[in-house]
This record gives sequence, structure tokens and C-alpha cells, in this order.
Amino acid sequence: MDMNEIKEIFFQECEEQLAELESGLLKMNDGDRDPETVNAVFRAVHSIKGGAGAFGLDDLVAFAHVFETTLDCVRSNKLEPTQDVLKVMLKSADVLADLTNAARDGGSVDESRSRGLVKELEALANGELPSPSAAADAPAPKAAAKAAPAAPAPAPKPTDDSGFQPIPFSFDDFGDEGGELPAYEITFKPRHELYSKGNDATLLLRDLSRLGEMTIYCNMDELPGLEELDPEAAYFFWNVTLKTDKGEDAIRAVFEFAEWDCELSVKSVEEASGDASSNEELPMVPVPFDLSILDETGSSEEGPAGARSEDTAAAVAAAETASNVTQMAAAAARVEKKESAAAAAAAANAAAQNNAAGAGQTIRVDLDRVDRLINLVGELVINQAMLSQSVIENDTTGTSSINMGLEELQQLTREIQDSVMAIRAQPVKPVFQRMSRIVREIADMTGKSIRLITEGENTEVDKTVIDKLAEPLTHMIRNAVDHGIETPEKRAAAGKNTEGTVRLTAKHRSGRILIELADDGAGINREKVRQKAIDNDLIPADANLSDEEIDNLIFLPGFSTADKISDISGRGVGMDVVKRSIQALGGRINITSKPGHGSVFTMSLPLTLAVLDGMVVTVAGQTLVVPLTAIVETLQPEASAIHSFGANHRLISIRNSFCPLVDVGRILNFRATQANPVEGVALLVESEGGGQRALMVDAIQGQRQVVIKSLEANYTHVPGIAAATILGDGRVALILDVDAVVGASRGQSLKAEMSLAAVG
Repeated sequence: MDMNEIKEIFFQECEEQLAELESGLLKMNDGDRDPETVNAVFRAVHSIKGGAGAFGLDDLVAFAHVFETTLDCVRSNKLEPTQDVLKVMLKSADVLADLTNAARDGGSVDESRSRGLVKELEALANGELPSPSAAADAPAPKAAAKAAPAAPAPAPKPTDDSGFQPIPFSFDDFGDEGGELPAYEITFKPRHELYSKGNDATLLLRDLSRLGEMTIYCNMDELPGLEELDPEAAYFFWNVTLKTDKGEDAIRAVFEFAEWDCELSVKSVEEASGDASSNEELPMVPVPFDLSILDETGSSEEGPAGARSEDTAAAVAAAETASNVTQMAAAAARVEKKESAAAAAAAANAAAQNNAAGAGQTIRVDLDRVDRLINLVGELVINQAMLSQSVIENDTTGTSSINMGLEELQQLTREIQDSVMAIRAQPVKPVFQRMSRIVREIADMTGKSIRLITEGENTEVDKTVIDKLAEPLTHMIRNAVDHGIETPEKRAAAGKNTEGTVRLTAKHRSGRILIELADDGAGINREKVRQKAIDNDLIPADANLSDEEIDNLIFLPGFSTADKISDISGRGVGMDVVKRSIQALGGRINITSKPGHGSVFTMSLPLTLAVLDGMVVTVAGQTLVVPLTAIVETLQPEASAIHSFGANHRLISIRNSFCPLVDVGRILNFRATQANPVEGVALLVESEGGGQRALMVDAIQGQRQVVIKSLEANYTHVPGIAAATILGDGRVALILDVDAVVGASRGQSLKAEMSLAAVG
């Protein structure tokens, strides 16, 4: 693996960390004060900074460092995470994402914005409140120049039954003492994860000693007897006094890649002499020891003074071999039974192997490989259908071994297809999280206070759908914030909460994914929309339109009710783009609005763009596929159930209720006259916004799984047709757009319907 591949993995991990960062900040903004949430936010920035430093991404490291420092103040309860504080941090998360993208893809970041946020973050870290409102709500304490002296380390406990006496010792630098340097009390307590990941406490302490004059005390109070000792546990921890002019950041940098696997406390003391006085309470036996003489295994045969007493050797061994659990057990127990040590080593190795076997539950796979696999599965489905067709044509007994094998092949093909589809299925959470930034930015530009609420973030859908969903959602969010939500003054005058709400939800329904975007704004001004459409010659002045039809006028190309053109103009700007984008995904979009109470946009999308289960039917000599998810039931009409309505409309009676009967062949211009319903089959379907309709077809050939082929990409868009597929006999069949056909049955032509309803 070359450096470019490693760097690409880093940026992929950055995406995950940025998502974790924003998710945590939003939880905190909602009032979550769980320390684990705060730590998760801190870890995200810390991880990005650490990886960026390895690749020399200085701009990213510099900003992340300031951000991390401020988050550390929150983590240590020096800074109260008020709404104003979190507003700054959410903006900082946006800039951190911009810097990451710039480092990956090139380009630049608004330096004035990043510099301004750096100053705000530094001010927060210094205890300066971002605004008077924050001070009134929850004043944050000023950061102290120096913390109170740390409590003295506990005295070592007496010799236990094993005869092991904890001996405090020091790793002193015998260079020039110079003047009084700032001193720090450091507590370093590893967890077992630190050693299981290959880190070594000895090396960390050695790096720490290079920062200045250091005195160290090894605390072994938690060390149990041999019979109770867990070879994978960590029992030792260290209290360190360090005199250095490098500062606290340099100290923490030593533990940068191990901080999450240990308990680390770094506190400054008033004077270096205070360290000695606090340590006087301990029966310290200072033993000079040069960490540089340790070899790769962490062993040392001789101290710098050339003498090595038995007690000193025990203390040194504790620091040297803390990462080796078997040697820890031997040193603690002082036993000579090699069998016990061997057993401990075997247990440790077995545990390490088990941990290694349990790791790596996920792998990163190039998306092109998955796409190729899906295409091959699609071809497999087509060939399986062709084979089935050939067997049906040449073997009518239905009892041969070929038929039995064919049924097994069909089942295996379906299982393979489901498994491959599951590989591409991803939650919509990344797209939803991206919308949070859009809301914040547009709200700031318009001077509005808006809250985004997301639900169903873990709803899974094909990655292709997710990738193409971001653009239409962005348009809709921008328009909902800019034009849907009123200003705080207007909301207050209307008796509403001055903070507007935008709700984004996702859920599965009938084999599709349903995404709703709702706002509690003013709703659609239908009189204004209607008049604008008349002025633009989109509808005649005497047109008799329902409320639903007026609402859908906003999807017409170029339609806008904005009085002033801007970057975030009226609700109509970009809504035709939204319509086309949803249409390209094989989906549909509807709108419902209540003046004064807001609007709801509902998008219905297929779970996958690769395959679907369909009903193969015949209409006027043509073969069509009707998506199975749209069909409620099938029935054979009787003459007594058919009723005429008007000149060209017919109804069918189904269980004491009447449903419009739609001649599919007539709607698609496959035939010039209406067919006799009694001679055909009715498919009772349910469409978005159109209620139930009975689609009349000539015959049903059967139910099959078909591979979706884009008709628009390979030919051109055909009104009333969503896509195409290849049947088992090699013929091309068209996949019916149920919603467009239902819309056309309401009196509109298919071309007009395509302006007001998306392909589904």
C-alpha cells in the first residue's frame, strides 16, 4: 500500500469523524451533557488533527488544534456549552470540514472566516463569553492562569504477602538545572487496551523525560496476588512531576495516540519547589535512571550509577515491562515457578489471538467493484429468466429434474441479489447531517432562528439513491428556510414560537423509501402562486384548479414567487430541478400545504435502482411491467360492476365502493378506442396523492424479478414509462410509471402531467 492509498484511507476516516463531530455537537445543542458525548466530540477533532499532522497538512492541524483546545475546556468543565458557545463550535465544524475537503481535493478556504473563528475559539478557551445573551444564560468561568497544586500521590502500601514492596523512583535529567521552570503534576494510568494495541508505557515515559527534568513514582497499589492476576489487565500507574518550559500541549502530545487508552491528568503547580514539598509526604526513594539505555525489549541490566539493588531492580522492572503482562506477573509475585509464567504467557497469547480474530469486522471496498458485482448479478437474473423461459417452452410436464434444478437456481439467484443489494444499502444519516449545515448557513444569512429535527436517519437505501439525493434535498432545505419560515418578528406577531422548525424524516413503506420535509412556516400563498402562473402564461386566467394543483405549480420550470432575486430566492427557485432529480431516480414528489401552518414535501423513492419485483402484463399487444409495490390486488371485472360516468369515464364497484377505471392502453395511445373491461384484468393500484385506481390491462403473464435499465439514458424520456427491462425471451419490456398514468386519468395529458408529477 503506497502513501496515496494511506492518505485516501485517512480522508475516508475524516468523513466518519466529521459526521461523529457534528452529530455530537447537535446532541449537545439539544441539551445532552453526557461526558461520553463530549469525549466523542473531542476525540473526533483530536483524531483528525493527529492524522493531518502525519501528512503535513499544516492548515488543518492548526485549526484543529485551536478547536481541540476549546473542546478540552468544555470537557474539563472550564467552559459551559451554552447555545452561543455551541453555535461557534458548529461553525467551526463546518470550517474543519472545508479544510479537510480542501486538503483532499485542492482549492481554498475562506481565510477571513477561519481566522475569525480561530479568534472566537481562543476567546472561549480564555473564558470570554461569545455574546451578552450567553453571559445572561450561563456565565462561563474565567480560565484560571494556573490550576491549584495537585493532591499528593498516595503513599505506597506496605509489603503484601508476595513480599513485593512498591518503590518510588525518578528518571532525572542531570543537566543544567537553570532557573525555576514551570512544573506539572502528571498522572498516567494505562488501561489494558493500551498494551493490546502495541503501545509501551516505557517508551511514553521516555519521550516525556525528554521535555525536561522529571521525577516519577510508580504506584502498584492495585496489583493483586498472583492467583487473582489477570494477564490482560493493567495494574500499574505513574505519578510524574515534570519541570519544563515546553508547556502543557507538548506534554499531551506525547500521549497523543494513546490518550484514549489511558487515564491522563496534567495539572500545573505554582512553583517547582512545590513539587518537592508535596512529594515529601511520600517515602520517596529517588533513583536516577536514564531511559535512553533501554533496549528494544525495554530491559535494563544496570542503572546509570552502575549499582543495582534488589529493590531498585523491582521498581525499574515495573516501568520497563508494564506492557508485558507475563513479566509483570513474575516481577510482582517473585516466584520461580516457570510453569506458572508459561501458563500466564499462553493465556495472554490466546487472548491476543482471540482479539485479533474478532477485529476487522468491516472492510473498505472500492465502489466500482460493487457496481460491477451488481451489474453481473443483474445479468445473472436476466439469464436465469431466459433459462426459465426455454425450459417452459420445451418441457411442459413441470416434474422433470431440470425444473427442480431451475427452481433452486431461481431461489439462489434471488438470495444473491438480496445480499448484493444489502452491500450497497446505506443509512441516509450522512445526507441528513449535511442538511444541518445548510440550515445554519441560510438561517444566518436571513437572520432567522431555525431548528432542524431529523428522524429515521438509520433508514437504509441504495447508495446510488443516497448520492443523488443530496442535490434535491439541498434545494428544498434552502427554500424552506428562506421562503417557508417567517422572520422572528412575523412569527411572534402570528403567535408562533420565534424559532422555526424544519423536520426531515425518512421511513420505509411498501418497498420504497419515503422522505418528508416539513416546515412550520407560512405555507403556500395560493393566490400569489396562481396569479404568478397566470402572469407568466403558464395557466389560463379562467383555469379551475384544485388546491393541490395550485401547490404543484411551483414545480414548473422557472416559476418563482420571489419579489427580489438573490442567491436564496423564493420557494420556486430550483424546484423544477428538484422535480427532475427525483424523476431521474424513478421517484415522485408531492406537496401539501396549509396556509399559516407550513408545508410538507413528500418524496417517494425506490430502495434500489438495480432490480424490482414486477407484474408482467399485456396491453394492446405490448408487454409492460407494473411495479409490484404499487399493486394492491388483481381482479376480473364483471359487467354488473362497471358503471359509466360522464362521456369518457368509467367506474368499477369493489366491495361497495367505486374506483375509477383507467384504460392503460388508451392513456399510452396504444389504441384509439377504449377496450371492454370485461375482457381484461383490473389491477387495483395505489399512487402517491392520487388515491386508488383500477388499471385495466388485457392479460397477466406472471410475476417476475426484472433488472431496471434506464430508458432516458439509453434512448429518451417517454411519458408514462419509468424505465425498461429485458425479459427472459430477450424482448425489451417497458416498466409502467403508475403515478403518471394515474395523473393522466384525472384529465391531464401525459405531457402536462409530467410537468406536475415525477416519474415513479
